[in-house]
Amino acid sequence: MMDLKAVEKAYKRYAGVYDFFFGAVFHPGRRMAVEHLHCKQGDRILEVGVGTGLSLPLYPDHVKVVGIDLSEPMLKLAREKVEREELSQVESLQLMNAQEMTFPDNSFDRVVAMYVASVVPDRKEFVREVQRVCRPGGIIIFLNHFASDSGLMEKVETAMTRFSGTLGFNPHLSLQEFLKETGFEADQIIPANLFGYWTLVLGENKKPKSSASETLSDSQTM
Repeated sequence: MMDLKAVEKAYKRYAGVYDFFFGAVFHPGRRMAVEHLHCKQGDRILEVGVGTGLSLPLYPDHVKVVGIDLSEPMLKLAREKVEREELSQVESLQLMNAQEMTFPDNSFDRVVAMYVASVVPDRKEFVREVQRVCRPGGIIIFLNHFASDSGLMEKVETAMTRFSGTLGFNPHLSLQEFLKETGFEADQIIPANLFGYWTLVLGENKKPKSSASETLSDSQTM
């Protein structure tokens, strides 16, 4: 089973080799995600699970990017990359749990989480936090591998599920399960990376519906 300690332990192991094994193969998806954010002048962007900072050079100079990650070894490499490449668009890189972010509500114009949905232990809380810190009407993107529906790959992913804790991610998360569990409303679903094996899920951050008590209170004041 996934838990935060297992995730931290796994990505501490991955940190030194992450760019070598996951850099080029995931790069088209990263580029696609940044392009679909449609960044505007002055936008403040949150990247959840920024890792070693492989995507940071892709952001335009006219935005400000905040990155968070649960792994300090990964963040250390990201900070070195920011300094080495003089990435002025990066506002800060912070050690933070995506399920319990410390940012105020509506802090960002866009939020993107690349290869994170299958890592977090509580996907519902994760998406709720992403929606909370993104302003209403802002763009939210999840880029992730989602489980195959059939065939050999589906069998391999199912067999690998028992090793999720060691791997640091769930290899058998279905897109339908993710959307149903979190209630996220996708406006676009686009294949990404090699053979379309990964998926970009984009949606506008919908304004939260008023509670019954708020509706009653409003009606009493009319």
